[in-house]
Amino acid sequence: MHRTGSLLSAFASILVVACAPAAQTLSSHPSAGESAERSGAAPVVPQMPPSTPEDSAADVEALQALHDLEFGSSHTSSLPFDTTYLYAELDEGPVSSARGGAASVSSPTYDIDIESFATNDRVEYYVDFFLDDARDRFNIWLGRLNRYEGMIRTRFRAAGVPEDLVYLAAIESGYSNTAVSRASAVGMWQFMSYTARDYGMVVDDWVDERRDPFKATDAAARFLARQYERFGSWYLAAAAYNGGPNRVSRGLRRLSQRGDTTLSEETFFRLSDRRYLLRETRDYVPKLIAATQIAKHPARHGFDSIPYQQPLVFDEISVPDATGLDVLSMLADTTTRALVELNPAYYRGVTPPRRESIVRVPRGTGTTVLSRYAELPPEERVNFVSHKVSRGETLGGLAQRYGVSLDLLRAANPGVQPRRLSIGQRLVIPLSTSARSNPGSAPRMLAAGQRYHVVRWGETMSTIAQRYRVRLSDLLRMNGMGRNDILPAGRRLVVRQ
Repeated sequence: MHRTGSLLSAFASILVVACAPAAQTLSSHPSAGESAERSGAAPVVPQMPPSTPEDSAADVEALQALHDLEFGSSHTSSLPFDTTYLYAELDEGPVSSARGGAASVSSPTYDIDIESFATNDRVEYYVDFFLDDARDRFNIWLGRLNRYEGMIRTRFRAAGVPEDLVYLAAIESGYSNTAVSRASAVGMWQFMSYTARDYGMVVDDWVDERRDPFKATDAAARFLARQYERFGSWYLAAAAYNGGPNRVSRGLRRLSQRGDTTLSEETFFRLSDRRYLLRETRDYVPKLIAATQIAKHPARHGFDSIPYQQPLVFDEISVPDATGLDVLSMLADTTTRALVELNPAYYRGVTPPRRESIVRVPRGTGTTVLSRYAELPPEERVNFVSHKVSRGETLGGLAQRYGVSLDLLRAANPGVQPRRLSIGQRLVIPLSTSARSNPGSAPRMLAAGQRYHVVRWGETMSTIAQRYRVRLSDLLRMNGMGRNDILPAGRRLVVRQ
């Protein structure tokens, strides 16, 4: 698939949100400002989502193995599954569900028909797969489920969708917002771009709301509800989610030609047995049933050390123009990774230029961020520039000129051939190197009495200014430098007078 006083009056309210969301709207509006410009270049940013634990190679391989696996084949594998997985910032702790969710200690109950098909050969096959080959990774997915389950169940309930279809996201993405399939489906609910747009999500050069767990869940709920209205079966709705509604309709027509016109949850299995569905779709519902049985009562299946992730809680603020998530993380006294986790839809690490955007910041920091943002010069809001290639320039030379690593420059410009740059070609130059190369590091305050900083490879004046909490213009003035001056490694800069 698919800020008090005058400041608060200007910025309005801040909303505190958790994954069990409140149905509120907000309006926190800083005054308008211009986009950051450096050397007259318009701010642009790279197509390089910051690396996070959920982007591990093991996740990619596990999901691909699950999608490629066919009933009846041997599923012994040598996948590089992890045995540990924790965000450093998160505490552990299970969430309970009134419907017998991941941490339920009572006998599980279901709002989809699990019991009738629990002993189906295909179901048992995938139960074995999740408990054997994919066990370590499934354990990680259970930890992620704890973060999103309350939110998903709330939205599904409001849409009239069975809450236990929350487990579809396990087999779609392992509850990863950054998952990308070979077919270019993206996000927790694996929407294709055209389907996402049909369901009201923004997918453009700056934003990909398929990566936003809240908006993607709403879209998934609407899609599933629409297919249920069409087919009268949640399992057929799930099959349509995976293989497309038209294919399900064609399969039903073929069944009806055989005199089979009864629609029920059993219909999916009749379609599957007669191979009226694609191979992956034939196994889709059995995977769902298998995952549901395990995730509903993981302790019964030996999952006793789940790395639970806590539900997201945050304030929402509004920014009027392009602003880097790394800059906002400094204003919020948090890490870039924390902002990225809260705002996965801004996959380039920046909000779009020339339009207002809602940004989630850690709970309790909204007013502070707004106050600090109001004092931030527009030119310090974004740490990326666009460079027009001139004759004789190379990626290596540009990396040295701008003080960034060659690897980072290549990552910021996917598809660019280092030895085949074209005159006039536009390249993205990421200036916020320290934040990008070490997204888990928190901003560091200047030690008492410290006056100088020795430049390291890859640092820029902008990132040094952020590190020591000084204005970029002041840092340049103290060191007699201009914005376009080269910053060589080893130079000693004055950072406090």
